[in-house]
Amino acid sequence: MKIALGADHAGFELKQKIKAHLEQQGIKVTDEGTASTESVDYPDFAKKVGEAVAGKQADLGVLVCGSGIGMAIAANKVPGIRAANVSTEYEAEKSREHNDANVVTVGARILDEQKAFTIVDTFLKTQFAAGRHQKRVDKITEIERLATS
Repeated sequence: MKIALGADHAGFELKQKIKAHLEQQGIKVTDEGTASTESVDYPDFAKKVGEAVAGKQADLGVLVCGSGIGMAIAANKVPGIRAANVSTEYEAEKSREHNDANVVTVGARILDEQKAFTIVDTFLKTQFAAGRHQKRVDKITEIERLATS
């Protein structure tokens, strides 16, 4: 499994901890930045991670900012991305299982590192259930296709 990982300045420190946590599990991580706590614009990193996932250079993406909200909004503008801002294990599980989310966003100012690790781990291990959920995901894809054509 290969994960694209990104953060803005508010999420930098948690991103670094998530990166180490994933690498300790043998998961390959591509760090798309940022590289410090110096102020940056979160859409730049959401775009990089989104494009890596949509372009199949990564299987899934993880984004971190202060709340996770801005990253989710920006990542969802990349065609093919279904980003979910989550703060619980349940949301992480259901975003993958029911919505086939391919990017998870978390808030560094909302979650402690252990909770963030648990959420990311849950997101990565959960598989899309397909079945009755597939037609709904297909409808999301159709909305996106119509909006970009």
